[in-house]
Amino acid sequence: MAQSGPLRPGISAGAKGAVVSVASSVFFGLIYFLTPLLHPMSGEAVWAMRALAAVPFLTVVLLVSRDWRLATEFGRRIRRKPLLLLGAFASAALLSAQLWVFAWAPLNGRAMQVALGYFLLPIVLVVVGRFLYKDRMVWWQWAAAGTALIGVVYEVIRIGGVSWETLLVALGYPVYFVLRRSMGTGHLGGMWWDFVIMFPFAVVVTVWSFSDGSWLAINPTLWWAAPSISLFAAFALLLYLVASRLLSMSMFGLLSYVEPALLLVASLLLGERIAAGEWFTYGAIWAAVLILVAGGAAEVLRTRRA
Repeated sequence: MAQSGPLRPGISAGAKGAVVSVASSVFFGLIYFLTPLLHPMSGEAVWAMRALAAVPFLTVVLLVSRDWRLATEFGRRIRRKPLLLLGAFASAALLSAQLWVFAWAPLNGRAMQVALGYFLLPIVLVVVGRFLYKDRMVWWQWAAAGTALIGVVYEVIRIGGVSWETLLVALGYPVYFVLRRSMGTGHLGGMWWDFVIMFPFAVVVTVWSFSDGSWLAINPTLWWAAPSISLFAAFALLLYLVASRLLSMSMFGLLSYVEPALLLVASLLLGERIAAGEWFTYGAIWAAVLILVAGGAAEVLRTRRA
């Protein structure tokens, strides 16, 4: 999204970006906490309504920011190389799975496992960048990755594996990012195509889910709560995209840890608890996160001094 003028004189893009990024994380945390209010809706229905709301939001953003060409350019590439459409469907499926588990988990008592996946995700991305794209890793990134690995190995030994929700978030997103990068769709136009591909499926799921009226009979507030929270989620996504354009990559990465921290708080408020045997795993991954945050903050300060 094109950067706009300052909100008022003296406020830098970085300061605005930090405010927007934190606001986005707060909104996503609130959405996570409010999702159980949509009971008895299924995770699939919540996903569908959020996908429906995202399409008009992203369309408006692309038009207002004068970035509509990003969407049309990929459309022209698909016409020239129809096989790209398979990649577009794969990209949409991967993102759809992430949006679904984000909606499904708080409705089914699995919010903690998804929050853990979001804590683990940046560490996985660091490792993927090193071995797939040959990014240079400094010592504190290696230390963070090793510390997180200790926690994961402990969990595997303790229960014979890591929850599928955690793995879906921590491993699914990197595959999604790598695929988009390989197709050259790592921009807002590429994400617009993801949601456009989801759109007809979301329409079918929404119509089928509400066709018998049973959910509305059980919870009449769904008339306004479901569309309102879906639009709220679209607005949170909009803020996230704005922050990604206003902030440097390093600062954006550091602030990304606000969201899983708030998801964890939301999980605890929803009544979930960390079992005694899980403390070591969580402790190792949180320690890895702290190492990354401290190292990243030091790197930002060094860059600014330079």
